[in-house]
Amino acid sequence: MVDGRTALTGTAALAMSVPDREDRRLVGLVAPAVQSRALQVQRCLRYLDAIDDRLQRFAFMQRLHSSDVDLFYMLLMTHPDTILPIVYTPAVGLACQQWSHMYFEPQGLYVPISARGAVRKVVDNWPGDEVDVVVFTDGGRILGLGDLGANGMGIPIGKLALYVAFAGISPRRVLPVCLDVGTDNEQLLNDDLYIGLKQRRSATSFEEYDAFVGEFMDAMADRFGRTTLMQFEDFGTQTALYLLGKYRSRFTTFNDDVQGTAVMTLAGVMSSLPLLASPHLHEQRIVFFGAGSAGIGIADMISKAISVSGGISFEEARRRVWAVDSRGLIVANRPGRPLEPYKQGYAHEHEHIKDLLDIVNAIRPSILIGVSSQAGAFNEQILAAMAMINKRPVVFALSNPTSQSECTAEMAIVHTEGRALFASGSPFPPVTYRGKEFDTSQANNVYVFPGIGLGALASQALQISDDMMVVAAKALSSLVTDADRERGNLFPPMDGLRRVSARIGTAVAEAAFRSGLASIPRPDDVSLAVRRTMVYDPTQCLVSKM
Repeated sequence: MVDGRTALTGTAALAMSVPDREDRRLVGLVAPAVQSRALQVQRCLRYLDAIDDRLQRFAFMQRLHSSDVDLFYMLLMTHPDTILPIVYTPAVGLACQQWSHMYFEPQGLYVPISARGAVRKVVDNWPGDEVDVVVFTDGGRILGLGDLGANGMGIPIGKLALYVAFAGISPRRVLPVCLDVGTDNEQLLNDDLYIGLKQRRSATSFEEYDAFVGEFMDAMADRFGRTTLMQFEDFGTQTALYLLGKYRSRFTTFNDDVQGTAVMTLAGVMSSLPLLASPHLHEQRIVFFGAGSAGIGIADMISKAISVSGGISFEEARRRVWAVDSRGLIVANRPGRPLEPYKQGYAHEHEHIKDLLDIVNAIRPSILIGVSSQAGAFNEQILAAMAMINKRPVVFALSNPTSQSECTAEMAIVHTEGRALFASGSPFPPVTYRGKEFDTSQANNVYVFPGIGLGALASQALQISDDMMVVAAKALSSLVTDADRERGNLFPPMDGLRRVSARIGTAVAEAAFRSGLASIPRPDDVSLAVRRTMVYDPTQCLVSKM
């Protein structure tokens, strides 16, 4: 029941009956009309439709979240295709760039490195005693936009909104965190409105940074519990891989940029297989354009799946996967500076090739995946080459936001004569080519990370294993129908995201129980236990009114 204070600060009171208003002494303090929550959702949609500016749309949704959290989630849950691009990518990237100029109401927990040695005191300042999910960033690599420092707080806030909407986590039990270690972004350092520490990120030594993050991880586990889900988000490439390797066996944690993106991409690849010349994953040749944390994370995940598919070793599976970085094809004995350690597993015996078109023609991949943040890198010549090599070329342009995408959906469809199986990191509108309309698939991590977290919570998992990630990808791809593929969709409709999360959550929880990583006994019905973990659903009032 809505109390008087909540009613006065939000729009919930409009749905209250006249007798309820009289009982709460709200008559005159609320407009006279009695309007259902469904009608209020329509009001919000009409208002958003009248706003042309993407940043203003984002700001409206943030105000709505502050004033009426249930209405915010009703809107997001019932109209995900419309609202997701407003509250998360691509709008959140623009919002993060302007975060200090939009900072009118504090959200989340900022933990500055100046608090090192007293991080637990900062953590204890958070007013809520029960937290199920934490998403945290150091702002080091926000989407494809680089170092945004404390402005990166928009990412944890946005991610947690999706946990609430699509995994049913209570909005009172999530915590967005920004670890502020400074920034090397000159524009921010020179901005008098910048809300973060005015110090250079590079001035902090690795040892100081490492100790600070460790202190934070221990403080969070001590305050909120060992099985609280801790999701890393938008750390720099090498930092992300280092922290994931250090903490994944000690905490219930995963990195969405590395592992979530990998699960999402593997699911898309699996969904495309029935339409390829060979439906077997281990018979594909895959080229990654981009060898940062996302690219190598995806390559490792797909290599693990290839190993299982073909009954071969992980090392042999890796030989089906090639990677391209800023210096060209990664090969053994490449001239110049030594390869970073995390790339060395993909340094195959081959001549060094610099140009991507030459690489495509030499390797002849069936699948081309872009994670480079280089807009337009998949040009007409490269797409046409993919179409020459394959009857149904698979082209994933995964870089966010849209301004950083390797190609548009229209480019992929037109330059492959309508034969590409395309997915992108940010949304593109449908494409009409030669009289046929093609839907476009967005490889949005929202399909997978809520379900992964849900399964971990339902099983009280002590860690999140690679096996849990692979079963998440399989669960997602199993929901794609032949009819979806015929329309160009490699992922299920977004209006079923809670069903997707429940399916993935069940698969992940089953894997946790099977592997002994769960800290509670296995229930008789794991699927039911997962659904019972989805405690928050404000749309139930909309259903009851229909």
